Amino acid sequence: MTIPGDPLAGATVVPATFFRGRRVRPESAPIGPKPRWLKVRAPGTPGYRRLKRLVREQGLHTVCEEANCPNIGECWHHGTATFMILGGVCTRACSYCNVEHGQPGPLDESEPARVAAAVRTLELDYVVITSVDRDDLGDGGARVFAETITATRALSPTCRIETLIPDFGGCDTSLDTVLAARPDVLNHNIETVQRLYRRARPGGSYDRALRLLDRASRGQPTMPTKSGLMVGLGESWDELVETLAALRRVGCDILTIGQYLRPSAAHLPVARYYHPDEFLALKRMAITLGFGHVQSGPLVRSSYHAHEQADAFAAGPPAPDTSGEVSELGE
Repeated sequence: MTIPGDPLAGATVVPATFFRGRRVRPESAPIGPKPRWLKVRAPGTPGYRRLKRLVREQGLHTVCEEANCPNIGECWHHGTATFMILGGVCTRACSYCNVEHGQPGPLDESEPARVAAAVRTLELDYVVITSVDRDDLGDGGARVFAETITATRALSPTCRIETLIPDFGGCDTSLDTVLAARPDVLNHNIETVQRLYRRARPGGSYDRALRLLDRASRGQPTMPTKSGLMVGLGESWDELVETLAALRRVGCDILTIGQYLRPSAAHLPVARYYHPDEFLALKRMAITLGFGHVQSGPLVRSSYHAHEQADAFAAGPPAPDTSGEVSELGE
């Protein structure tokens, strides 16, 4: 039916295209193909297949798959994975993240026990537990984080546990709930520089992220805090320097720096690819600022070699000069 005076009468309506809950963006990447140092071997080893089968059998989610991590073949081959709790649907739609956005289903109260069972089956001595954002929950999912830590420790008492947590909407009580369960490392990624936060992470806050790390560091002074930063979204070098300095001011101990890779046309385009030498320069700068351990490279991700990062931090501060070249995969 045509409505008299309708300004859209006779117009062609093109339906919006969505990918994993995000509208496909009209802008295209302004750069060419990926450089050689960003190419990785396709996964498929027996160790990879074993872990993939276990994840399917237990009905678990991993950020390795959901985020299209380029290191999944290497990590799963060695029997390490980052388990993602609180379901597989995120209430936020960060413009860099491949995790599905939408309305999550109800909590699965058996999830902590299933994660703990998987850790025991794999005989892991180090595990990373992360989650989607659950802004639909009063505590943001903090209780489930604490229960997963407790259940994992009960079955694998020697396993070290790193939690990569969301910001819980800035709720101090939720953060304190996780801290009370005493993870071995508390991780919250800053992700990008302050100027780009609204564009890349509209549901988050740069200041809130720093405040969370500061509270965690003060609340558990013997527990290392950790954060991760992406490059290639259009930030300036000076903005990166300021972000590193801000992280140190709130007591962040461990830092990861990696290249942003666009998951799909629904996500932000890559502004540019950083050369491995630039990652080395960022690492040197971060060490000079006082970080206890820094892993910096094109394919570095927050959970990549997480156990080695924790071990290196525990071994003591790195040498300031860090001479040598960055490998194509990181350090």
